[in-house]
Amino acid sequence: MYNTYRIGDRMLGKIIGIDENTVMLKSEVKLDELQSIINLYVILEDSHRKIIGEITNIKEDIIYVNLVGELRGDDFLFGVSKKPSFQAVTKLISKEKVKYIIGIPNYDERRDLYIGKSPIYEDLDIGVNINEFFSNHFAIFGSTGSGKSCSVARIFQNLFEKRNSIAYKASILIFDAYGEYRSAFKDLSSKVAEIHFKSYTTNVDDNEIPSVKVPLWLLNVDDVALLLEANSRTQLPIIEKAMKLVTVFARDEKEVIKTKNNIIARALLDILSSGKAPAQIRDQIFSVLTHYNTKDLNLESPIYQPGYTRPLKQCLLIDVTGKIREMELLTTFINQFVVEDVELRLPDGSFKYTLEDLYSAFEFALIEEGVLNSDKVFDDYNVLKVRLRSLLNSDYAKYFNVEEYQTRDEFVREILTTSDGYKAQIINFNINYVDDRFAKTLTKIYSRIFFEYAKGLKRRASIPIHIILEEAHRYVQNDTDIDVIGYNIFDRITKEGRKYAVMLGLISQRPSELSTTAISQCSNFLIFKMLHPTDVEYIRQMVPNVTEDTMKKLKLLQPGTCVAFGSGFKLPSIIKLEMPNPSPSSSSCDVSNIWFLDRK
Repeated sequence: MYNTYRIGDRMLGKIIGIDENTVMLKSEVKLDELQSIINLYVILEDSHRKIIGEITNIKEDIIYVNLVGELRGDDFLFGVSKKPSFQAVTKLISKEKVKYIIGIPNYDERRDLYIGKSPIYEDLDIGVNINEFFSNHFAIFGSTGSGKSCSVARIFQNLFEKRNSIAYKASILIFDAYGEYRSAFKDLSSKVAEIHFKSYTTNVDDNEIPSVKVPLWLLNVDDVALLLEANSRTQLPIIEKAMKLVTVFARDEKEVIKTKNNIIARALLDILSSGKAPAQIRDQIFSVLTHYNTKDLNLESPIYQPGYTRPLKQCLLIDVTGKIREMELLTTFINQFVVEDVELRLPDGSFKYTLEDLYSAFEFALIEEGVLNSDKVFDDYNVLKVRLRSLLNSDYAKYFNVEEYQTRDEFVREILTTSDGYKAQIINFNINYVDDRFAKTLTKIYSRIFFEYAKGLKRRASIPIHIILEEAHRYVQNDTDIDVIGYNIFDRITKEGRKYAVMLGLISQRPSELSTTAISQCSNFLIFKMLHPTDVEYIRQMVPNVTEDTMKKLKLLQPGTCVAFGSGFKLPSIIKLEMPNPSPSSSSCDVSNIWFLDRK
């Protein structure tokens, strides 16, 4: 720590130059008698005006001061409306005044959140206005090993371990890429009885922690498109058609058979009236009834004529003249299965259905759309059915196996409530046991459900929800969602979420891989040591109001130390965070202890 106050009220130097936002002082103190004063704040006092600056450089006996704001009474205002005069008296700011600039001058548990200590000013607490920070989206960046995970844990421990004020109605959803945060939060209730932690896991073999569940009936067309990795808008109609059909397929069996027969019959009649060669007609009907059939309408369905009965497939025989002689008989038989079209609607979440129901709906949606007449279109649509079948046969199908029906609101409320009926303040989703593509889809589906839930509340913004994405660059990307479904849910939340009290917290070691829209909507940043030049340059370009001096500090930060700035901070501040207790499971491998054995 710097012993900076022995100058007392002595003038630091005389102003000899002002260049844009930089003031140059001719030093009037012996700098070799002091420890370093770089990054300390000074006050430049004119008559009736007190301007605050930060010492950024010293060359020989010239001190360079960057102007940052003004002090009016005890209120610090960012920005300078007028440059100081050459007669301004310049002094190092007193310890009592520094707290009004970067500290917490009048700490209030309901209003302020302690973040950490200043590494420059001894014993100076630095915090943030809770509303300014948590009413906006925020980002936490830093290279591997810079202390991001520990700092995130420490911040939320500080929030939930307040002595007199309890953040009981907080809802913090952490999508935990490595399953490391449970150890940091699972015992919170032992410290504060009213605070509860809840966790879910993608490890279906874990008997202690409940598995992540996704009620399939709460998904919309866009969710299914993401789940099946649709890559073109032209694939959306078949998804929509399948989801409309599932409203029938998941219900009364009589209605299912009637609808299936109707779809197959209409497809067969289209083929019979297509005007194609008899051999083509025969082959296409065989193809349809081989893949899509019911107990009433299949290749073996009996067709009755006076005096004898024959199976449907025999009515497709071509005679010596090259014609299908029983064309009229076939048409009459198939017509009996045609019913008046019933208007189908998309599922509204009011009934349960399964992956098997959706797969059956996809099969019949393909023939109802008539895509069997177009190989190219069929291939484009059929790939979705193939992906759905792969999902159905994979381990991931277990996440959609939800036995009990729930509405969307019931599903969300259950997530926000512990098994014994208490409000859960931190809900951790361990997504470490699925691949990045599926984890990305899971986070998008959950985020969309919570966003829609918040939008549907009678009292807008009455339940703040914070979605924290660890390794956010894996999920919040400049991807193809906009081209396929017309929007990216994370971009939508960053643009619209504040009005509904849904906020994102983006934690990433590769900000250059994040969605530019999402970053541009963040109002607060905690940036730990950054080394990758691409990421450093990206932050310089994308983050608002970041200065060159701030960028220079990023490469020199120690682990657990960050530069914090944004709407929640009066000035960009260097903050040293304390280690969390307990810590997340994020420590590096202890190679030396694993490798070596003591020789006996």
